Amino acid sequence: MKLPLILASSSPRRKQLLEQIGLKFEVYPSQIHENLSLNLSPEIFTKYWAKEKAMDVAKSNPRSLIVAADTIVVLDHKILGKPKNKNDSYHMLKSLSGRAHKVVTGVHFSYEKYGIDRTINEQTEVSFNTLSDSDIFYYIDNYKPFDKAGSYGIQDWFSVQVKKVDGCYFNVMGLPLAAFFKEYRRIKKQLEIL
Repeated sequence: MKLPLILASSSPRRKQLLEQIGLKFEVYPSQIHENLSLNLSPEIFTKYWAKEKAMDVAKSNPRSLIVAADTIVVLDHKILGKPKNKNDSYHMLKSLSGRAHKVVTGVHFSYEKYGIDRTINEQTEVSFNTLSDSDIFYYIDNYKPFDKAGSYGIQDWFSVQVKKVDGCYFNVMGLPLAAFFKEYRRIKKQLEIL
């Protein structure tokens, strides 16, 4: 059975990761923008927003499996989203310097036609080297990480500042591939029985 798949995200990294594992899909970004002020635990927060994004796209695509994700960086129980500007980016990176933080991603699967409504969650711990101001400003000026939670991309120049990764590397890029694929296969198997 060919499973019609839609990625409800404009993230080029999520698109690249799905292509990397050979999946055929369409991209329909959701119009939902998360509100960081919601008082939820990081796990519930990412699950909530991943589901909101999936449901937004599912409304007009009930005959496709919709996959949406939400990724955040958590430091000292505080959620760091995407930086608003250069100053915000600097302060985020300075706060992460020389420390460990968590990257949490929620991934939601929605297929209205078959009543599929599931969310998975993945956490990865990332430790940074101590960052100098010149490295921080070099990174911001040259890589403009304003579309990235925590203001960095583990797959670009910033990789030289990553001391240790404990957990799924791809989760830090925005999609925990192993956990995603396990759930995707489970759904596909379930649909073949229907």
